[in-house]
Amino acid sequence: MKTALRNILISLVFMMNASLALGDQLPFNVGETITYDIKKLRLTVGEATLTFKGEVQINNRDALLIIFTAKALNFFDEEKIYIDPKTFLPIIVERNLNLWGKKEMITEEYDHQKGFIKIVKKSGGKTAETIMKRPGPIDNIYGFIYRYRVSGQNKKGERFKIHLPTRDVEFQLVGEEKIKAAKQEFTAYYMESVPKKNMVWFEKASGKIPLKIDGAVNLGSATLVMKDYKKE
Repeated sequence: MKTALRNILISLVFMMNASLALGDQLPFNVGETITYDIKKLRLTVGEATLTFKGEVQINNRDALLIIFTAKALNFFDEEKIYIDPKTFLPIIVERNLNLWGKKEMITEEYDHQKGFIKIVKKSGGKTAETIMKRPGPIDNIYGFIYRYRVSGQNKKGERFKIHLPTRDVEFQLVGEEKIKAAKQEFTAYYMESVPKKNMVWFEKASGKIPLKIDGAVNLGSATLVMKDYKKE
């Protein structure tokens, strides 16, 4: 019980910090596009992009839109992630997936107060709807990354507990190191999850560009390494 209460309090504090930070200008522009090489075993197997589209309306609600796209051999995944402008938690995620010719359209609608996700899947002319119970607030890995870019402190030892749709994750900012991306060398802070399944390297600058991401693509143990950056 104490652990559960502590996790809720940590999540609420982090959400409040993000909300307060939004009173200032965002550290990234509308139209910002980050292009990544998808690497497995040090080989480039595809390309991914992460684009911040800015303010939109979804279901009569204000939202921010992030679009993630990944392409590889016999693999295509486009995710339109609509997040709350104050908390950066997902409202709706629309996913277009093509895996070895099997096409699926998946829509996830999040209800953080009631603690469930409504999932509608369309494939092969059929539609299936399921309800996943998940105590809120429920997070999205890319929403979390952008929220950290807004309100994170880039301080060693920072910890965040987040509830993803299928698992709970604790992130800790471990330290800093030099990494190569987009034919340049950057000083980056790196954050890893417990259990160690996801890692993110943020540029040591006000924009906290995610230079490298481990474990965020449905291609097994794939790594995204930035190869191009456009502000807008």
